[in-house]
Amino acid sequence: MPTLLWRAVLAAGLVCGIGVLPWLADTDPALTVLKARSQDRDPTPEVLAGIRDRLGLDKGPFHLLAEWAGGLLRGDAGRSWISGGEVTPAVLQALGASLLLMTVALVIAVCTTGLVCARTLRSGGARRSGGTASAMLAALPEFLTASVLATVVGVQLGWLPALGWYGLRWTVLPALALGLPAGAVLGRLLDDLLPGAFAEPWARAAAARGLPPHRVARQALRRCLPGLLPNAGLFVVGLTGGAVAVEQIFDIPGLGRTTLQAALAQDLPVLQAGTLALLLLATAAALTGRALVRLLVGPALNDRALPAPPRTAPPARRTTPLVLAAVLLTVVGTGLPRDPLALDTTERLRPPSPAHPFGTDALGRDLLARIAHGALDTLLLALAISAAALFAGVLLGLLPRLSGPLVDTVNALPPVLAALLVTAVAGGGPHTPALAVAAVAWAPLAAHTSALLRQERATLHLTATAALGAGRRYLLRHELLPAVVPPVVRHALLRLPGVALALASLGFLGLGAQPPSPEWGRLLAENQPYAERAPWAVLAPAAVLALLGALAVTASTAGTGRTRKPRPT
Repeated sequence: MPTLLWRAVLAAGLVCGIGVLPWLADTDPALTVLKARSQDRDPTPEVLAGIRDRLGLDKGPFHLLAEWAGGLLRGDAGRSWISGGEVTPAVLQALGASLLLMTVALVIAVCTTGLVCARTLRSGGARRSGGTASAMLAALPEFLTASVLATVVGVQLGWLPALGWYGLRWTVLPALALGLPAGAVLGRLLDDLLPGAFAEPWARAAAARGLPPHRVARQALRRCLPGLLPNAGLFVVGLTGGAVAVEQIFDIPGLGRTTLQAALAQDLPVLQAGTLALLLLATAAALTGRALVRLLVGPALNDRALPAPPRTAPPARRTTPLVLAAVLLTVVGTGLPRDPLALDTTERLRPPSPAHPFGTDALGRDLLARIAHGALDTLLLALAISAAALFAGVLLGLLPRLSGPLVDTVNALPPVLAALLVTAVAGGGPHTPALAVAAVAWAPLAAHTSALLRQERATLHLTATAALGAGRRYLLRHELLPAVVPPVVRHALLRLPGVALALASLGFLGLGAQPPSPEWGRLLAENQPYAERAPWAVLAPAAVLALLGALAVTASTAGTGRTRKPRPT
């Protein structure tokens, strides 16, 4: 009951904060509504006064919020400030489109997860690969993947529809753009747990008795799922609220796109209803995940989590991260002496050549120079945000009753909406994107920490240590943190390219890096319209971002190549 009350308080606080968003940002909602309705109409005092009178803006934000909440209790979420249509049917229709897209994307993500873990499952836990391919797949920008699929598969090859929303066939390409990176991340997390499960005594005993390997693998997979399901629940919500860019590219009337458009236009009734729908979806996903965990663990362990498998990092090729780091440093070192701002309109969209190894962009600027100069700001800022998110995620993950509902609430927000809220509270500026991304980046790390902590507390050696008189501080320092922190650190490194891309998406929407900044994400956003004419303009920065993802994962694997053996009780 306290947890449900805490969730309700957080949801109410967020919706109320959205209700006063224009006043927090010190903007005139009447002017914003007028611009959204008609760009050509002059904002005369008479016109603005008419809009305020029709919408009741002069009554103040709290009166409007009370009216909206009263109508919501009757099933009426009001009318849109922009279109004048009823909000409830529009939001429900957008939610239906998002749920269909989420379902197909989730199927693709599960299949991708299986492919990433297939080798480990077949080999009985022995893994010799550092996961470079899955790391690059996890680092693929969703909007870039969507653009390439729409251009190549949808337009050039004509295999699947690339625009619109008229049936199941129209879901395949956007679901691939969403499901492939999500499945790669989930696959990496699961692949990190499987070797430890195969190393447990029950697995060795089953193999010694001659049980078929596929049965042992199936039980090992079930053994690891309770620690993965909390993060899977976060991905489910992310596939709905965080699919803004993909919905924009494929013209899908989903909930994420509807909420974003309402936020940009300050259409508060639609924005409040859309955010509330995302919060309810997050709560449903969290409760479903917990129910599945209890189902997998069984009635005997419902009150105590399933003990965590011993942490067994796979043997990694220590030369792989060195090679990837050398390639990245070579790219940066070669491009730094070049001028990233030099314009030459006669060299627009030139393909790679000895003079321009990565080609040129739409203004004739050297892409190698822009990638190299953008690396400093992009990497340093992404590393700083990842470190802050890791610290906050571990700290809050140690307090699951406090952080659990907060994680679900934060994860329900698309990063763009979080950026708009941060901008309203802290104001615009160069630090706004960093604050916005840091405000949401800790949530999956906290969920991962809580899941691992719940498992570790059920281990026999921890129970024996506590029975011998060890205090909470000793158990936390010497037992829990050494078992929980390493896999969460690897998780944070896996998300490092995603942090860089989140900064990029905010810059694309005018909330982050501005032209002529050579920030990597801005390079992707600037050159994405030319993907069909000049694919190198987007492939070059995308390849560097994928290289960063592969480097992050292989470096974390190579750095944690030791096995944590179970302690005797």
